[in-house]
Amino acid sequence: MVFSPVLRRRIATLMLLTLAALPLLAAGRAEPGAAEPVQRELTIYSGRGESLVAPLVESFESETGIRVSIRYAGTAELAVLLAEEGARTPADLFWAQDAGALGALAGAGLLAPLPQHLYDNLPDIYRSTTGQWLATSGRARVLAYSPGRVDEAEYPESVFDLVAPEYRGRVGWAPTNGSFQAFVTAMRVVHGDEATGDWLRAMQANDVQAYRNNTTQVEAIAAGEIDFALVNNYYLLRFTANDPDYPVAQRFFSNDDIGNLVNIAGIGVLSASRRTDEALEFAQFLLSSEAQAYFTGTVYEYPVLANVEPDERLESFQTLLDSSPQVDLDALEDLEGTLSLLREAGLL
Repeated sequence: MVFSPVLRRRIATLMLLTLAALPLLAAGRAEPGAAEPVQRELTIYSGRGESLVAPLVESFESETGIRVSIRYAGTAELAVLLAEEGARTPADLFWAQDAGALGALAGAGLLAPLPQHLYDNLPDIYRSTTGQWLATSGRARVLAYSPGRVDEAEYPESVFDLVAPEYRGRVGWAPTNGSFQAFVTAMRVVHGDEATGDWLRAMQANDVQAYRNNTTQVEAIAAGEIDFALVNNYYLLRFTANDPDYPVAQRFFSNDDIGNLVNIAGIGVLSASRRTDEALEFAQFLLSSEAQAYFTGTVYEYPVLANVEPDERLESFQTLLDSSPQVDLDALEDLEGTLSLLREAGLL
């Protein structure tokens, strides 16, 4: 077949354009069998408040590229939900406000064993005996008081001393608050139900004042309603961060007193999780210097690593160790027993 000179030139031009386009077409087409990039994901049930921990989660996402979905609710509420969901849960991690809920889930077989290297270097006061949850920060019980109305001689040596006549009507507590209930559970573990029930009733007879939470107790001291309050250590620091002259102080009882309970916020990997690598990455991140500095410098909790200094407004790490009673945190799981005792005492 004979082509005219004009047609030959058109055919040659078309072939050159086709050859030039082939690399572009190949680049836009995936190789046979090539996998699409997989988005790494993680689902957390968090009993820790969103305003407190969201910045840490965002930092983790930015550093790792792992997308995190979080369900926020109360620690006890989420523990019940996880027990109901069982193996069907979409959660990979449970981030709890206290050890009791973690101990309960571990006892129910819902948490997976953690690699020992994650918790090997933690002090005993932060250790799980089961190895199925990890402490991420420490939360100490303290006695808040009015430095303007309380003399040195009036500082009680023990939380059990608060039933004495000189404290009548001057002490506050929060029976419906989770941290108070965890403290009562610890008292039951160490001193037994009978002694704990006697203390609860004696406090009532001494006209203890009830508040809904820790914050309102600190405010009540500042307002002159009460002189003492049983609270967690970080609530006062949230006030003094804005007002260094806020008229409330706090201290520990004598060493080893149950009133100095050091509870934890902690995290556990659900045994039903299919993303254990990502879950362990998050747990490891919470032990990083960055996360530990955030917990103590922003949330005013105690770091769990000895090489991270607590905020300067907190007691030293050694003072914390000396003051803390020896309590098996895994044994704080019997919240229902505590609620029953509080109901019997007419506090709920």
